[in-house]
Amino acid sequence: MRTIIYYFINIITRLHAKLLSINDNRGLDLTDKQLHFLVIGVFGFCMLLVIQPLFRWLIKNHAELLITFLYVFTIVVVVSLAIEIGQAYSGTGDMDFYDVASGILGFFVFFAIYLIGYLIFNGIRKSGNKEY
Repeated sequence: MRTIIYYFINIITRLHAKLLSINDNRGLDLTDKQLHFLVIGVFGFCMLLVIQPLFRWLIKNHAELLITFLYVFTIVVVVSLAIEIGQAYSGTGDMDFYDVASGILGFFVFFAIYLIGYLIFNGIRKSGNKEY
């Protein structure tokens, strides 16, 4: 887990250094907070431009459950990573990628159980509404 986090930290550090270099070489004189504002703002906005049409299409195709799954899955990943980072920071456990993977797998299993019940319930409900 530490290896993966350090790998991403290394990439982010290099990107950060490159942006600072561009800032300094071009005489922009932006502070670190201003750079974070711009970079994260642009990154988030670009994600919005991609994800919003995708969600609109999913809504038109009655895929509310998929939208809910994507949202909850994102939260599960963030919380799982935060728990592992918190354990490493506080010394209450080891940061382990497999702990994160196990937690996410648990979510998949419980979602699969829910999905099976959901599909059965909707199948029964729809079959009861058919007129012959």
